[in-house]
Amino acid sequence: MAPPLIFDRSLLRVRRQRGLRLGPETFLLDRVAAEFANRLRLVLRRFDLAADLGTPTAAVRTALLGEGAIGTMLALDPMIGAATQRCGDHAVTAALDVVADEEALPFAADTLDLAVSGLSLQAVNDLPGVLAQIRRALKPDGLFLAALLGGDTLIELRHSFATAESELDGGVSPRVAPFPDLRDMGALLQRAGFALPVTDVDRLTVRYATPFALLRDLRRMGAANPLVERRRVPLRRATLMRAMEVYATRFADPDGKVRATFEIIWLSGWSPHESQQRPLRPGSAKARLADALGTTEITTGERPAR
Repeated sequence: MAPPLIFDRSLLRVRRQRGLRLGPETFLLDRVAAEFANRLRLVLRRFDLAADLGTPTAAVRTALLGEGAIGTMLALDPMIGAATQRCGDHAVTAALDVVADEEALPFAADTLDLAVSGLSLQAVNDLPGVLAQIRRALKPDGLFLAALLGGDTLIELRHSFATAESELDGGVSPRVAPFPDLRDMGALLQRAGFALPVTDVDRLTVRYATPFALLRDLRRMGAANPLVERRRVPLRRATLMRAMEVYATRFADPDGKVRATFEIIWLSGWSPHESQQRPLRPGSAKARLADALGTTEITTGERPAR
């Protein structure tokens, strides 16, 4: 069964190109790139062949290549030349362009030593399938690192538009993407066959002078509404103004600035290899937990003494 089409991938590329023309806003990717470098620094090994899967700018590639732990970096992007172009303050990197989409990876099995992706995979239609493709492309003991936007991202904007449309338009139109939930991501990594899966979350609150300033940043990020089920008629001015009024009323700090939540989910997993740590077989322990804790062991069904 084909996965449901949630995101209009062609429109997403158009929105990203528009963001580049406007002058991209990169503060989220800058933060993610710095954290990628910190996390890779803790892995004391060299990766001969790495691939950046769809990160919208060169920020992650620039940060990781600067660590000196990567031989060759492939930059995957569906737009020709977009993978290595100058974006914001990030110069062209030494990455090699691969023109392809994250939903259909072009790599043979057991090819990559490292796969990374920054703020891209939240917009694929079949995330379990993409994770399985990444796992297949990694060599044994290859590493996967990714950051993607999580479920509470832009929750204030979602609430404000829902309120305005309910009041003025008689129904709610999908306007903010259904980002994945942290609780599901560990299970998806295991389902895809990754060993030693780890997930954690970084929650960032950004403050803006007005809600309109947030909307301007989202356009410059290429993050305007890419949903297939979006309303196809132009947003009415009355609805927009009411949404901005709700936002400014309900999500403002005492100084008048408004809050915007960005939740970044971090994923890591390894392609299985015999050298990796594995849990012991049940019953193979050589010491009792009760002895270590200095307590009396109570067998199943037995009640403790009063």
